[in-house]
Amino acid sequence: MSHIRSHVMVCAGTGCTSSESPKVLAAFEKELKAHKLQDEIRIVKTGCFGLCSQGPIVMVFPEGACYSKVTEADVPEIVSEHLVKGRIVTRLLHMEGDEGETATSLSETQFYKHQLRIALRNCGVINPESIDEYLGVDGYTALERILTEQTPPEEIIDCLKKSGLRGRGGAGFSTGMKWQFTYEAQSDDGVKYVCCNADEGDPGAFMDRSVLEGDPFSVIEAMTIAGYTVGSGQGYIYVRAEYPIAVKRLEIAIGQARKYGLLGRNILGSGFSFDIELRLGAGAFVCGEETALMTSIEGHRGEPRPRPPFPAVKGLFGKPTLLNNVETYANITWILNHGWEEFAAIGTEKSKGTKVFALGGKITNTGLVEVPMGTTLRTIIEDIGGGIPNGKKFKAAQTGGPSGGCIPAELIDTPIDYDSLTAIGSMMGSGGLIVMDEDNCMVDIAKFFLEFCVDESCGKCVPCRVGTKRLYDLLCKITAGDGTLEDLDTIEELCYHLKSSALCALGQSAPNPVLSTLKYFRDEYVAHVVEKRCPAGVCRNLLRYEIDPVKCRGCTLCARNCPVNAITGAVKAPHIIDQNKCIKCGRCEQACPQHISIRKELERAAKEFYGKE
Repeated sequence: MSHIRSHVMVCAGTGCTSSESPKVLAAFEKELKAHKLQDEIRIVKTGCFGLCSQGPIVMVFPEGACYSKVTEADVPEIVSEHLVKGRIVTRLLHMEGDEGETATSLSETQFYKHQLRIALRNCGVINPESIDEYLGVDGYTALERILTEQTPPEEIIDCLKKSGLRGRGGAGFSTGMKWQFTYEAQSDDGVKYVCCNADEGDPGAFMDRSVLEGDPFSVIEAMTIAGYTVGSGQGYIYVRAEYPIAVKRLEIAIGQARKYGLLGRNILGSGFSFDIELRLGAGAFVCGEETALMTSIEGHRGEPRPRPPFPAVKGLFGKPTLLNNVETYANITWILNHGWEEFAAIGTEKSKGTKVFALGGKITNTGLVEVPMGTTLRTIIEDIGGGIPNGKKFKAAQTGGPSGGCIPAELIDTPIDYDSLTAIGSMMGSGGLIVMDEDNCMVDIAKFFLEFCVDESCGKCVPCRVGTKRLYDLLCKITAGDGTLEDLDTIEELCYHLKSSALCALGQSAPNPVLSTLKYFRDEYVAHVVEKRCPAGVCRNLLRYEIDPVKCRGCTLCARNCPVNAITGAVKAPHIIDQNKCIKCGRCEQACPQHISIRKELERAAKEFYGKE
């Protein structure tokens, strides 16, 4: 057996794969062979490291050097300098800070200092396509101990209840209680099911995808333990077909687990049998709702069902069913291996453990983060996320996807946990966190999420089918400059009707972005309907482009670039924009030298009627 002196970890998650990390990996293999180092240095394909905006990421151990934005052309230098001569290539190290300081390892970065990785503990650490590597990080020790010791199901359930683990899919229901309900439920023929919700459809969310791409075995092991606990012999993972890498790695992981006798009949000779099948979703957001998901697995159109009865009593194929999402399962084996006390010591009184967030939008460090519950929004945005780029001001953060609310800048010190977010009109959701700056129009943001809900509504119930469309039409009216103050009252009333009468959580939570923006950014709504202006300059119909006759040099560039010939004027003479012809495309502003002669008349009405600057 040859001695491995170095490991080169190459991210093969979706983000880095899209940045051509497979080419980087192939280049490493080629260069190592050229230097006859293939027996001394191991190339490892890993899951997501978290720094998605800096990909492809390459980590070299034992030094722990973190190289970011690595290209195929950079590989020969890394091999010849670092792996052959032992000299770290400083120009490729991950840069951090305004002055571009370098950090040798990820653990030294601000991005990682505030994180605590439990669900993501193996992402970026192991090869997700190798069960041997999962076994090397204590994989399957929890299942082995439970089966060999014949641990009573009640003991496992009690451990989860004491840990305080709550569902990471959005609702935040006690995981231990859900397992208990399914365990106690009776089935005529003794058949029960265990399901995993991997139908991650929130805009900007990629937490579950990253766990499945980086550590699929943790989910499979947890589902097997769940099957033993509740008395089920069959599991289903419902995953989006739009996640091809996750699907491929799940297939590999399930196949390897079966080969090793960790799935299938008589696992580890214990007499317990459990197997898992994949079911691919077709991209319907509503199938993230538990009853719609199970309806889809059954082969029917994905539509929610009234509750009660709840899935624990009557779920998949009419049998008692346990359903948790990917991140929830990813916490299970850690709790069982480390003890409920250690997990319960993390977080807040009512929100234990950690939470994974997909950090996106107007933020420097776009990527995947995992922090203890109770971490403030400020810490996530400023310390971990690196703040707002281009010197812009933080305006709001949206949590919980289209079902969540927008948190204003004045609440940036709000701790991120289930109860705190609910109290301010938002929600945890699955973990999407979209950051907005001063250039975002909050009315437009609310309209964006409403449009998503309109498109994704299954149409089964009238409140959701009609209510979301009516809300969307009213928001379109406002952004077009035709809104009235009465429309604001109508919107608010309609939101509460929808929340109280929709069949499932999609419709019930669809008004949240609208209600939160009305509460915290009502002045922007008023500006749209009274002053007929968009303070952020986003809503095109409320923009007015004018040429400053003092600054205009008559170069004619604006006129030549206008697609509708709305600009007239002689050479070297001030030009004029015909407001009746102008389509507000902004081509003139882009064409104007130094953008000095053409300005957006955003404050004209306010100055004229209210004397505001």
